[in-house]
Amino acid sequence: MPPTTTSTTTSTTLAVPLLDRAIAAVGTRDGEETARVQQRLLEAGFWLVAVDGDYGHTTKQAVMAFQKYYGLKATGKVDDTTALALTQVSTWPQARSTDAGTIVEVDKDRQILMVVVNGRVLWVFNTSTGSGQWYLEQNQKDLTKWELGRSITDSGRFKINRERSNGWWAGDLGEIYRPKYFNGGIAIHGSRSIPNYPASHGCVRVSTAAMDMIWETGILPKGTTVWVYGDDVEAENEKPEMPTTTTSTTVPPLESTTTVVAP
Repeated sequence: MPPTTTSTTTSTTLAVPLLDRAIAAVGTRDGEETARVQQRLLEAGFWLVAVDGDYGHTTKQAVMAFQKYYGLKATGKVDDTTALALTQVSTWPQARSTDAGTIVEVDKDRQILMVVVNGRVLWVFNTSTGSGQWYLEQNQKDLTKWELGRSITDSGRFKINRERSNGWWAGDLGEIYRPKYFNGGIAIHGSRSIPNYPASHGCVRVSTAAMDMIWETGILPKGTTVWVYGDDVEAENEKPEMPTTTTSTTVPPLESTTTVVAP
């Protein structure tokens, strides 16, 4: 792990409570044991919407984030290995930053997003960043235009500088939910699809429920630092050629899509 940033605070490791009995491998089943899984994820720093025994979308996302953070196979299911890790986890996740104030860390290698306050992780989320692939797609707002690029989430330090608070927003490359932009057209935003691998055009996807929580709690106001780090995925496809004539017909999707202004 590289050195942390210059610090004005001391990072504190929080303890996760001990359990009186082991977590069971519930798979994706609903029920009382799933409520224990949900409570354990929250105690360990992985956000989900409620402890209700319903193995819904945010529970799957939290399980996937937990698996990614601890180097497990990111299936979103509580198998035997994940149940054991949930039982044995003893400390809160650790951030790289030890800076004062709030910072968002986007870890491209592990595909997780961490909200860090004064050097301490507040919450960890599953995320999906740029796929690394070349794309050629029609502009969704103007079908006479084409968008050509590579799906990269640039590394570096940025600040949230604009945002849209209300629902779904039509972007050039598709719909995005309540975005917080930090690098040109690149934003942290809600999405209907946050898989266990880099899949976006360059934006940083989280669940729509997570995005609602971010807005409702005000934890990421404009001016918040976003620190993106990690390696980019190598392109497996050739750079497409821009069409020489305008057309409003659709193009079959490439095997992988990518961009710097995409969802």
